[in-house]
Order: sequence, then structure tokens, then C-alpha cells
Amino acid sequence: METQPTKPRISTRIENVAESATLAIDAKAKALKAQGMDIIGFGAGEPDFPTPERIARVAAQACLDPKNHRYTPTAGLPELREAIAEKTKRDSGLQVSSSQVLVTNGGKHAIFNTFATLVGEGDEVLIPSPYWTTYPEAVKLAGGIPVEVPTTLENGFKVKVSKLNNYLSPRTKLFVHVSPSNPTGAVYNLDESKELAQWLVDNDLWVMADEIYEHLVYDDHKAWSLPVVEPRLLDKAVVVNGVAKTYAMTGWRVGWMIAPQDVIGAATNLQSQSTSNVSNIAQRAAIEALEGTLDDVAKMKVAFDRRRVLIHGLLNAIPGVECPMPEGAFYAFASLEGLLKRDYSGIVPTTTAELAEVILDQAKVAIVPGEAFGTPGYARFSYAMGEKDIAKGIGRIAELVAGSRSM
Repeated sequence: METQPTKPRISTRIENVAESATLAIDAKAKALKAQGMDIIGFGAGEPDFPTPERIARVAAQACLDPKNHRYTPTAGLPELREAIAEKTKRDSGLQVSSSQVLVTNGGKHAIFNTFATLVGEGDEVLIPSPYWTTYPEAVKLAGGIPVEVPTTLENGFKVKVSKLNNYLSPRTKLFVHVSPSNPTGAVYNLDESKELAQWLVDNDLWVMADEIYEHLVYDDHKAWSLPVVEPRLLDKAVVVNGVAKTYAMTGWRVGWMIAPQDVIGAATNLQSQSTSNVSNIAQRAAIEALEGTLDDVAKMKVAFDRRRVLIHGLLNAIPGVECPMPEGAFYAFASLEGLLKRDYSGIVPTTTAELAEVILDQAKVAIVPGEAFGTPGYARFSYAMGEKDIAKGIGRIAELVAGSRSM
């Protein structure tokens, strides 16, 4: 009797999904802190401010209302979908109907739904690198093929439209656009946005525009929404957003996707078979966030701006480190190539992944190496933390580097 081959316990598609590097770094830092170690963590992209009290109070009241104890429409509470449409018109100038909105379990869920709905087996998705770690993994889960489009520090980590044709193929379906950028903090200006939007129209491509950091721009920079810049994109654009970064609501898990109605209908069907409706309590809180003022957001932005200037100066003061000034979001993305191939107490890292381990073990500072974002030689530093911790953490790295030896 023939022996039957052993069937794998885990499906190939799921087994090939990489762990979120940013969450892994953050989890390791928190675990070491729980053991009593004094760890400074630059890993998580999470505001350190509490959710504004007015929002939390609405959620607390919503817990006591029986109407929130039951299933509600998969696509979201009608009041929230309307509030999202109104907020989008107010903040970016994009005018949509509430029927073009799907409320999701955070922005990451909106991204997953978008790729699952639009990307077919073998379809290619253009993703500028450095990229947020989830984009390529979510494309692969949909059966698509992520195609990295490299950018450089010299061009501000922004794609050169003149180079995009090199990555185009008959299988290309979608382009991922994020401005302000995670992990680089780069912001596309109006002319750059127009040029990119024109290229997308000329090549009849879909675009997923991740606008989660739209309010976190500094100096004279502005976040431009591509379907506003180029209305001809409207029928092939999906905008994803959420309350996490703007309102310090990362744990509330409320995001959304805005798209043509046929796409929203298909994505809603998908969500009806996976998660159904988002927590009603969180949805009620999101309504309060979106319909209220942006006063709390403005206060947080002032603090982020101070931290941005501080971390930029401290990083560039370390010999071997080169860091551009972040234009948006709350990340500094620095080249650490000058810190490689040095002797750190007997360890000589040759990659930023290895260097990040040295920094965590010897300086007790957690950073996310550039390998996680498709850009070896760099590292992301979140400055969504107090100025004292920023100075303390970067100071520890500076001391570590000062005590190392060139090889």
C-alpha cells in the first residue's frame, strides 16, 4: 500500500506571509521592558497621546445604549459613513457619497480589502520603496505580485515618473501611493502629484492612495489627494484612511476605504464573510472624532513638529548617519551605512538588520531596520514619543557609535 504524502499543516499562501516587522520590534521592546529593562523604543508608529477625552466619553456612553449591542450593517453605521464623506470633502476636497464608503477594522483592513477586491491572480502592483511593510504582504495574500519601484535619498524618496515605465508590464494593474510616507516622511508637492496622476491616467491604472497621515504635514507642505488633483482618476481610485494617527486612536480599529460603488459593493460582500461590522462602540467614537473640531490634532501636530526637528538634528550629529528632514508623518528615515562594518564590543554588523540587534542588545534602543521596508542600509525612527526619550535614545546610539572601532 502506497504511503500518502503528508499534507502541510499550514497553507502555502499563509506560511509565506512575513510577520509585521514593526509590530515584532515593538513587541520585543515591550517584552524587555516588562522584564525591567530600560528600553527606548523607536519602533511603533503610534501616537503617545491619549485619545481626546470627548471621544472616549462618547464611547463610554455608547456602551450603555442597547442599540449598540446588536449587529449593524457590514459597510458601517450610516451616520459614520456620512461623517466620513463629509470629513473627506472638508479635509481633502474629494466629494463622494456615503454609498462609496466601507468602514473597516482599521486602515490595515481597508488595505487588505482593497487588494483582495481589485487584485487578481498574477496581477502586478507597483509599490515604491521604501514601503510600509504590509503593502507587499497584502498583495501576495490576494494572489498578486508586488513590484518594488526603488527611490533614493537624493530624490527625497519619491518616485521619478520618468522611471516608472521601466516597471510597467501587461500585468500591471495598480499603483500604491502614500503621501505623507511611512516610513520616510516624504510628501509629494502639487506638481509631483499632478505628474504622477497624469501617468496613471495615461496607463489606465488603478491607484490605492493611503491618506492616513494627511493632517501630519509640516512647514509649507500639503498632502494632495490624487483623485482631487486629477478627477479622471476617480473611477479607478481607492482612498484608504482611518482615525488612528490623526486622533491618537490606534487601538480603536476604525478605518475606511472610499471607492467607486461597484468596488465598495464587492468589498462589502468580502467583509460580510470575514469580519462583518466594526465594533459599534468604536464606530460611535469615530463619529465624534470626525464631526468634532481638529483642535486636539493641531496640538499633537505642534508636539510632533518639535520632535521632528530634535530627532533630525540628533541623528545627523552622529558621524556616519545621514537623515533628511521629514516633511510629514512622524518618522525619520536615516541612512546608517556609515555605522556598518565597525566593531561593537566584538560584533561587526554588515547589515542594518544586524546593526539593529546590536543597538538593542548593547544600547537598549529599539529601531526598525531598513530591510523591513525594502531598503537595506537605512532604519526608521518613530518620533511619536516624548522629547526626553528621543534625546535619551539617540544619545545612547551616539555613545555606542563613539565607543566602536573602524575595521
